[in-house]
Amino acid sequence: MIESKKKWIVQQPNENDIARLQNDLHISSLAAKILVARGFTSSEDAKSILHTNEKNLHDPFLLHGMKEAVERIEVALENGEKILVYGDYDADGITSTTVMLNVLLDLGANVDFCIPNRFTHGYGPHEELFRKAYEDGVQLIITVDNGISGIEPIRIAKELGMDVIVTDHHEAGEELPPADVIVHPRVPEGHYPFGELAGVGVALKLAHALYGEVPEHLFEYAAVGTVADLVPLVGENRYIVQQGILQLRSSYNPWIRALCEISGIKQHEIDEDAIGFYFAPRLNAIGRLGDADPGVHFLMSENDSDAIQGAQQLNKKNSERKEIVNTITEQAIDMIENDPVISNSLVIVVAKEGWNPGVIGIVASRLIEKYYRPTIVLSLDPNLGTAKGSGRSIEGFHLYNELAKNRDILPHFGGHPMAAGMTFGMEYVDELRQRLHEQAEQCLTDDLLEPKLLVDVPLEISEISVESIEEIKKLAPFGTGFAKPVYALQNVKVRSMRKIGAADNHIKLELEDSHGTIDAIGFNKGYLHDEITYGVQLSFVGDLQINEWQGNKKPQIMISDVQTDEWQLYDYRGKKPVQRWINTLPLTQCALLAFQQNTVEYFKAMINEPIYLVGEQGTDYSSPYIVLLDLPQNVEMLEMVIKQYEPKRIYAVFFTQDSQFFNGMPTREHFAWYYTFLKKRPAFHLQNHMQQLSQHIGLNIEVIKFMTNVFFELGFVKIENGLTTINSDAPKRALTDASIYKKRVEQLEIEQKLLYAPYLELKQWFNERMKEYQYS
Repeated sequence: MIESKKKWIVQQPNENDIARLQNDLHISSLAAKILVARGFTSSEDAKSILHTNEKNLHDPFLLHGMKEAVERIEVALENGEKILVYGDYDADGITSTTVMLNVLLDLGANVDFCIPNRFTHGYGPHEELFRKAYEDGVQLIITVDNGISGIEPIRIAKELGMDVIVTDHHEAGEELPPADVIVHPRVPEGHYPFGELAGVGVALKLAHALYGEVPEHLFEYAAVGTVADLVPLVGENRYIVQQGILQLRSSYNPWIRALCEISGIKQHEIDEDAIGFYFAPRLNAIGRLGDADPGVHFLMSENDSDAIQGAQQLNKKNSERKEIVNTITEQAIDMIENDPVISNSLVIVVAKEGWNPGVIGIVASRLIEKYYRPTIVLSLDPNLGTAKGSGRSIEGFHLYNELAKNRDILPHFGGHPMAAGMTFGMEYVDELRQRLHEQAEQCLTDDLLEPKLLVDVPLEISEISVESIEEIKKLAPFGTGFAKPVYALQNVKVRSMRKIGAADNHIKLELEDSHGTIDAIGFNKGYLHDEITYGVQLSFVGDLQINEWQGNKKPQIMISDVQTDEWQLYDYRGKKPVQRWINTLPLTQCALLAFQQNTVEYFKAMINEPIYLVGEQGTDYSSPYIVLLDLPQNVEMLEMVIKQYEPKRIYAVFFTQDSQFFNGMPTREHFAWYYTFLKKRPAFHLQNHMQQLSQHIGLNIEVIKFMTNVFFELGFVKIENGLTTINSDAPKRALTDASIYKKRVEQLEIEQKLLYAPYLELKQWFNERMKEYQYS
């Protein structure tokens, strides 16, 4: 048995819908399953995904306020007014700023930019920065990716005599800022056909309106910001990212080449994953740790030297960010593990002085992955007496609503169901934890607290080919709103497996079902080699990729999870030396069983875990995993263990220091010949002539000693002073009357059934008993 840490929820897309899409669109079952799983069940709907084009772009003047914004900017251009682009410190904000700078510079504007510092100014419009802009002679401020909540700073800007155009995509409050113009896809609601633009998407629409044509050269920036901001990749966003990726792959802009080089990405292979996992984190890192201005300068690089220097700076900041995140995560885990108040709370709340507020949201996500509970991570500032932090949640706990129930101690907070930010008095940290725990008790059931893995595309091996995987690329980009498929291969068997990598920390397998075979790779999953056994039906979850080597292409699945409900037999019989491998077993999860006391003594020196002697009173070995350290005295003892505990895993060691299997059992003829031999030689000194006797009779010395002991137990011989003499007065008795004879017969049978049987025979022996006791 291999258990996943998550509960798999395997969806089964409707077969009729799949067949219809295959027939109408001439696509593979794999592509059809993905479309159906994403809700595109009609052929017309599916075509919108397969054939995204410029028709997905809407007229920018459909955005409320666009006409007025363009007119005001044109006046500024005509009069040579100084314009300030006011951005944000994340990847969306940095790319939004870059897009707006590009278009304004192209149009001859007198323009500069400003991005608030996360730690000094916080998010959005800031009075101090607006006052400085006024002192610098700015007459028009254009916000990008922020501004919709900056009511007071914008009011001050207006009082100072500056005009303000807000371009934003964040949720608007009940009161809108007193800006001259607001360009927002959802304000007022219903006026624009697509309300899910990122901040950079709104900036791109303004650029489109200012240029008078689609600014294709700016798609590359818009793609990065759109993917980074996790907005739904459907509709207009989908077209923006598709076109942006094409631009990124062929662009001559030096920042792209530099970013690819520093990230280890081939430019012609850039996709949404490269943006999301390599580009965006580096752009985000610069603003998480300090001023984000270098991010804009990097994207505006005009030569390779500046671009390389900028990429190195971003990379350095990203490495620093990783180290800080790792350190805070380790400290937070230590707090959780060692404080029962925190560890027993349904909502984890951890706080510490000095934690970097720019990365604690990432830490909260890490803790969610480990503990799967709503989590809030707070940075304490004793000078201000505040706790500032970020929270992440799980399904079933609406973080914003639950925080809203505590407004009396949370004066500043915001967010949505799955994430939130907050600032409040540090004296209320413990109280907030207690309140949220009590609130969670009312809404979080055991089922909701169990992490789940949604598998939406179950497959058979026959459906997977190089052609079908390449066809999937037509469905890209995948992301928020059009999630990357999670594939499952169910009830397959392992045909071969081996550890790979310099440290044997990866695994390569060949999987098979009745339809064919496929390669599988598990990075950092080398441990599976010791958990997977042949002949067992397993289910794998992962991603599909094409492995290209020396011009040959093969499909493969990249393993992310594996499980099986079948019991498993792990064969450790005869492995030596014992000291080398015994601690590779999952000893802390197993019940270690011995049938003989001397086995307990032998292994005690090597194993720190308790070893149970089967049959001994007061032992409790209720684990579903058992290690059989030695052989039982008889089959019935082992059958008792199987019946009582129905193990899910059996590690068969069957260590024996005195195996008799290869010595065998002497025949009745051997006993008869030996008895006659001793009868003809009264007072035979067995010890002195053992070697010659062994050569003469053709039996090894151990067998001769065994026959002698049988005769001695039955009273057939006497041994005095090393001399063996026949007892002619001994009554006739069967050899089987001797306990030593019976014991050897039993030992040989046990060794044949358990120790020396081929693996499949041993598995079958256990299988028969498992089934018998399971249904009895």
